[in-house]
Amino acid sequence: MTTTPTRTTTLEWADIVVGDEVTPLEIPITTTLIVAGAIASRDFMPVHHDRDYANQQGSQNLFMNILTTNGYCVRFLTDWAGPEAMVKNLSIRLGVPCFPDDPLRFTGSVTGKTPGSGGENFVEVTFKGSNSLGDHVSGTAVLSLLDGSSGT
Repeated sequence: MTTTPTRTTTLEWADIVVGDEVTPLEIPITTTLIVAGAIASRDFMPVHHDRDYANQQGSQNLFMNILTTNGYCVRFLTDWAGPEAMVKNLSIRLGVPCFPDDPLRFTGSVTGKTPGSGGENFVEVTFKGSNSLGDHVSGTAVLSLLDGSSGT
């Protein structure tokens, strides 16, 4: 299993180039992670915590809910960009389910840069989170980053 260390400093907008790869992130998916995510997001649908119920609904196992997926998309982006980066827009599309014991691997790249004002500039990232079944989630995000003049 690979892990990505969390960045402690924020990337500067001026240092980012369209085409840059976002640091990959692998999340080990466990039953506990799926159930905890459902509880934390107050999603009590049984397919997210009851394997037998999920099987009765035609699923091979319980599976991750969309709010947990959203959270991991944001973690992927902010682990790369740093603690002062702000996710301004997140647009995702769900694909295959995310089951326990099948790691979720995030990859992405910078697809756009837009200058802003007041030291706030924007970066667009296109990304996906995949497992052994295919793409679990794909999407785009816009992050606000520093312009490089702040000295961070």
